[in-house]
Amino acid sequence: MSAGLALLASVLWGSSDFLGGSVSRRLRAVQVLAVSQVLSALVLLAFLLATGRLAHVGAGAWLGWSVLAGLTWAGAMGALYTALARGTMGVVAPVASCGMLVPVAAAVLTGERPGAVALAGAALALVGVVGAAGPELSGSGRTPVAAVGLAALAALLFGVEVYALARASETSVAGALLGMRLSSLVVVVVAAAATARSAPAVAGRDLPVLLALGVLDLGATAAFALASTSGLVSVVAVLASLYPAVTILLARQVHGERLSGVQKGAVVLVLLGAVLCALG
Repeated sequence: MSAGLALLASVLWGSSDFLGGSVSRRLRAVQVLAVSQVLSALVLLAFLLATGRLAHVGAGAWLGWSVLAGLTWAGAMGALYTALARGTMGVVAPVASCGMLVPVAAAVLTGERPGAVALAGAALALVGVVGAAGPELSGSGRTPVAAVGLAALAALLFGVEVYALARASETSVAGALLGMRLSSLVVVVVAAAATARSAPAVAGRDLPVLLALGVLDLGATAAFALASTSGLVSVVAVLASLYPAVTILLARQVHGERLSGVQKGAVVLVLLGAVLCALG
């Protein structure tokens, strides 16, 4: 069950990243985040009220972890959407997915010892990231160096967010989702308000896409939170990080993006490394 939920989170995150990156080519990333987060927060509150779960959410150990997850999520998504809008999605998404290494590193620092297969998978993922970003860093690719740097920053923040969300979900999944959503909402709304004058207007035609984006991300977060309560965090985090495959497929089909042979092989290494981490 935990593996299935983690893979579901991967599919939903990959789809939401594609939508977010596509919309961010027309609107500012902070606008995309602010509107989609407001809409998804309303959906979450309505669900918790309708199911009676909101009444059972009290202050607990989840609070601090969920706030940390929300703050790091907001920073990660801002960096990711900007990178997706500026660069090739097939390069940016795999780089950002390497945030999976952060929970693994946290597990090692707290006493866990991953097996040889998991370590081999992590090494493959790192090699894949270098291979995917290499042509861009050398100046011969289509993705600016700044976009690769933003993707790397997103990876670090995503790793912290995933670990914090898992810790918050240990005591209350509903509380973790609510605290994360509201804390991230405050950040992105304030940032959007600060840049509102110079930003393009959000049209009515954008709202259905932004609603879909927010619901996809909310669903992915909920699936991962539930998976982390019934499985090893180091395993479900890696399985949930397979989302670049979905983003790459959608970018190829919709935007006609193409990768070089080296980059295609590198993306395969990233995904193979993730699978090995999970098996390990």
